[in-house]
Amino acid sequence: MEETRKLQPDSKAIICPAKGKAKEALLGEKKPELRPVRGSALRQILVAFVANIGTINTGMVFGFSAVAIPQMEMPNSTLPINEEQASWVASLSSISTPIGCLLSGWLMDALGRRAALIMVEVPLLVGWILIAMANNLPLLYAGRLVVGFGSGLVGAPARVYTAEATQPHLRGMLSALASLGVSFGVLFMYALGACLPNWRHCAGVSAAVPLVALVLAAVAAPETPSWLIAHGRTKEARCSLARLRGDVCDLDGELDQLARGSSISAGVGKGRSQMGPLNGQNAEPEPIMTALFKKSSLWPLGILVAYFVIYQWSGVNAVTFYAVEVVRMAGIGGGDNDYLTAVGMGAVRLVATAAACVLMRRIGRRPLTLVSSIGCGVTMLGLAGSLAFLPPGGSFSAASWIPVICLFGFSITSTMGYLVVPWVMIGEVFPTRVRGILGGVTTCAAHLSVFTVVKTFPLLQHLLSRPGAFCFYGCVSLLGSIFFATLLPETKGCTLQEIEDYFSGLTPTLKPAAKEVPKNVKGPGLA
Repeated sequence: MEETRKLQPDSKAIICPAKGKAKEALLGEKKPELRPVRGSALRQILVAFVANIGTINTGMVFGFSAVAIPQMEMPNSTLPINEEQASWVASLSSISTPIGCLLSGWLMDALGRRAALIMVEVPLLVGWILIAMANNLPLLYAGRLVVGFGSGLVGAPARVYTAEATQPHLRGMLSALASLGVSFGVLFMYALGACLPNWRHCAGVSAAVPLVALVLAAVAAPETPSWLIAHGRTKEARCSLARLRGDVCDLDGELDQLARGSSISAGVGKGRSQMGPLNGQNAEPEPIMTALFKKSSLWPLGILVAYFVIYQWSGVNAVTFYAVEVVRMAGIGGGDNDYLTAVGMGAVRLVATAAACVLMRRIGRRPLTLVSSIGCGVTMLGLAGSLAFLPPGGSFSAASWIPVICLFGFSITSTMGYLVVPWVMIGEVFPTRVRGILGGVTTCAAHLSVFTVVKTFPLLQHLLSRPGAFCFYGCVSLLGSIFFATLLPETKGCTLQEIEDYFSGLTPTLKPAAKEVPKNVKGPGLA
């Protein structure tokens, strides 16, 4: 009996007996063939890259106003604007983004993650063409509304798809690819503004990105196994899992775990211990509205909405959307150097995002968030102080480097946590049953915060002065550190089911289960 207990496969173990071999092993007739749970890392990395190409558009939408507004405010502009109109050019995309966020949740759950990835690129393609052709403000406004709508559509599907298509040891790093795509899009748009003579040319080039994303998603991205199992399509889920993992790992073990988790999330059965393999697939799931108002849904929703409000009101997108103007306020550069400085900030942001993708896997979500909240607070206060006490256009001195250090320090620290962690957690913390809907709701709340911050930035400068506006952002970030230190859970290394159990109250703490790895068996993928 003791030997039998040792040979029984554990659903959380790293190594499981292959299908058909377990019975022979238990009878002592033959040693089990051990297969690794970890599938091909290369396959998961490639499909994650394909799923996140569309997020480049979001960064380009963010960065476009920083490029276009200074050109439109020039005396020889072919489409001149005033300060009020400039604030609408910057913020209009954020008005329509929440609508796209809400619709994306329905698209993901009703039509599938893959179908959503493909469909969301169409509005972005149309919107960039409208902006490129705009010869009056109404047409430009319409283009900004459409690309904003597309940005709202693309965010949640990319993140949810990546979270569901990858395994826990890769999920944190690969889910951060969405933030890497946004940062690359910002840098790409700043670089286009520095290289191309007109903002219309920038919009025309931008239209190629959603086209490429649409084609690659249609060709290379299978539907996620989680969504297929949730809709009773177990055979298709196994085929999808084979494409995502390869056939050298324990596909049946992972498929069984996904099916059990889907049954619990749907409200069929009372717990994992009462269900056999693939049970509950034909049982009646609980209504969506019931699932939406359960503790396991509302608790993570409240945490993430509060996270996004704090992050946005720390001034992150005020700097992103008005980058060239902020550079001028700080007295850095001059003329074309303003664009080059913005490109430098975009490059720093991209490198910091790449570093955050790696650190996400090493040190977790909470430490990176605290780096952002404290770092952004200190650098914003430093920038406010330099604007208040350093004379504009003064002679070169050591003190003249303070705004430079503060701006670039802000770009680094904001990226390490704020621009990565909450977006990754969207794909992690919600129950499978309502992950698409709540992912859309959370993204909607995030972009509503973007709109309020971007639209009120000029007003805030008039009410509080320029130093006062940056001081306000810094104080919000520092106060947010208290919230993050006390209420933000650490999801590093946890499976999606472990996270859901924690928010449901089934487990008191959120810690990855201890796993034993036999020394003589190694699986493919990253350690």
